[in-house]
Amino acid sequence: MVCKISKIALVSCTKVKQNFLCEAQTMYNKSALFSKVTQLIRQCEYTDWYILSAKYGLIEKDELIEPYDITLNNMKSDERKAWAKEVAKNILTLDVSHIDFYTGQKYRQYLIPILKLNEITCVAPLEGLGIGEQLKYLNENNRGTKSK
Repeated sequence: MVCKISKIALVSCTKVKQNFLCEAQTMYNKSALFSKVTQLIRQCEYTDWYILSAKYGLIEKDELIEPYDITLNNMKSDERKAWAKEVAKNILTLDVSHIDFYTGQKYRQYLIPILKLNEITCVAPLEGLGIGEQLKYLNENNRGTKSK
């Protein structure tokens, strides 16, 4: 029996947003970190990639969304747990076996344990790096951009 491995990437929403209705991937592209992460994701061999939004949960990159001002950083742990449970439910419908998280800790904290219980491998490639270090890593690893 051959097992199909489905590998996706998740990137978190950003504080900096467009101020009009648009596709999710456009909503956040004013952020240098979001733009560089999605550039890297597009170069990798992912089955697909999605955005984790504090307001909308798991969203497809081409889904139309309205601007908002909600962040997991301001939510209490019970609210973040409820958010993670709902997002996990949606992720589990994707039949995925591996997820790379290009997100902050608060977006992973309660979500990864749920996914691991469902035998999904979860990796955070940028974990432990500050914003400057993340941007440096992304600059060095994005094809077509100069490192150094």
